[in-house]
Amino acid sequence: MTDSSPSSESAARQPHQDWAQFEQHAAGVVSALRDYSRAVDASGLDKGLVELLKLRASQINGCAFCLQFHLNLARKLRVPQAQLDQLAAWRDSSLFSARERAALAWTEALTRMAAAPVEAGLYAQLQTQFSDVEIANLTAAIGAINAWNRIAGALRFTPPAA
Repeated sequence: MTDSSPSSESAARQPHQDWAQFEQHAAGVVSALRDYSRAVDASGLDKGLVELLKLRASQINGCAFCLQFHLNLARKLRVPQAQLDQLAAWRDSSLFSARERAALAWTEALTRMAAAPVEAGLYAQLQTQFSDVEIANLTAAIGAINAWNRIAGALRFTPPAA
């Protein structure tokens, strides 16, 4: 039987390591992931779209640190608040373009690959909205945020201030 008292719930949310510790302990990893992220940023993809993808993957992965971090960035980029509010239900919202929908579907499929294969039809749909170069960079962006989610989520980094 598990203890569900408030003190055990609070302890369950305590960071295993904070960001500063991780950055110190895995400096080479942090450097490599930052370089990876900078390469995606330099790819020419719309930065607002990339933030939506990062947010959606972070929602699926339950990473509070990455959610807050990318909400902060999305707001600085002036991603419409209504899109941020409806992102979890993007399929049922009229606020997302066909291009955004294709990218969000790709994000969900890649983030959930362990549970279900990525269907060929999804890639064909993506090709109607994006070039091969853009698809490669979208795929890299999704890979990067999933790596960050697994680090920040597993180590329970405290989310940054809003």
